Amino acid sequence: MSELPPKKPARKPAAKKTTATSGDATTPKPRKARVKASDTGQKSTPKKRVVTAKKNNTSTNNTTKLKSIVVLVLLFLVLSVAGWGYWGLLRPLELSKDGYKLTIGRGASYYETLNKMSNDGVLTSPLLAKLYLRTVHPKPLHTGTYLFKSPMTMMKLLSQLANGEGLMMNKVTVIEGTTFKQLRAQLAKNPDVRQTLLGKTDAEVLLALGLTETHPEGLFAPDTYIFPPDETDAKILKRLYQQQQHILQQAWTTRAANLPYKSAYEALIMASIVEKETGNKIERAQIAGVFVRRLQVGMRLQTDPTVIYGLGDSYNGNIRKMDLLAFTPYNTYKINGLPPTPIALPSKAAIAAALHPAESNAVYFVAKGDGSGTHNFSDNLTAHNQAVQAYLQARKGNK
Repeated sequence: MSELPPKKPARKPAAKKTTATSGDATTPKPRKARVKASDTGQKSTPKKRVVTAKKNNTSTNNTTKLKSIVVLVLLFLVLSVAGWGYWGLLRPLELSKDGYKLTIGRGASYYETLNKMSNDGVLTSPLLAKLYLRTVHPKPLHTGTYLFKSPMTMMKLLSQLANGEGLMMNKVTVIEGTTFKQLRAQLAKNPDVRQTLLGKTDAEVLLALGLTETHPEGLFAPDTYIFPPDETDAKILKRLYQQQQHILQQAWTTRAANLPYKSAYEALIMASIVEKETGNKIERAQIAGVFVRRLQVGMRLQTDPTVIYGLGDSYNGNIRKMDLLAFTPYNTYKINGLPPTPIALPSKAAIAAALHPAESNAVYFVAKGDGSGTHNFSDNLTAHNQAVQAYLQARKGNK
């Protein structure tokens, strides 16, 4: 047999060249074979992680939505309450054209007062009113009658009530030259004054007021006084007394020189005589000057108003010759100097005139009788007698 030619040796596959970043050839690392879950009998872990994440995201979203809803509900409630309060406090109240009168008695509470206003149809929400009062810390209620007029809101009404504003005040006018007896009668018949001194004597009244004087005449200032309802007669008198004392002491410290008074009280007596002698304000200082000069030269005052005061209740409106001759401590035709007490409540102007009398030589005066309320002043008896005759003629002509 012929011999077969020999087989060529098989070529080895050429190795793949890899170029490293450094330019050197490196051998690639063997890759790890993937293991299928079915080959190990285990469940796929990545799928489980995906499902859990989805559930957590859903739960978080639900919680956020719930919180948002709660916040919105609370915000709505807050805004609703605020709107309700704002509207309730600032809404105009429905009041009658004459306004709303509210009388608060002694010891009344805010709770009772708010309920009364609610029953009267003024307040539609007592609860809101109570809540508002808690925020303003009101003062204690003032006793008396309040008048609230439109336009009026609940806030304004409650604010005035808390501060004692809107309280209806009463007025009493004490006329210049009024006697203390007349003043007591005036207060006693005033329905707005609470009586605490009825049945007491003048001395007992002074004691109740805590005063040391023994006679009340002249101690109280005539003027117009404003006071709250249910004020007591004692409190009003105490206020009038303090006012008169202030006026008298202030005038006494600035008095003219060389006056014949030993004390401010004597000046008060003179002021009361001046007050009763003239209704013309411009003549007060002139009349005071006549009486001051009479005292200085030792002449009796000889003034009718003092005689009338001394007659008391027996005076019937006409002064007679027998009245001028009858002795009383107040009859200045019979006594020297000043009477023992004032004869009326003198005004501030009369006190000023008594302490700042006009300078002249006149020691007599008599009314003109012409209806003017003025007088003729004379420095001697002859001229005075002529003025008296003129006065009598004027009276005849006026009849």
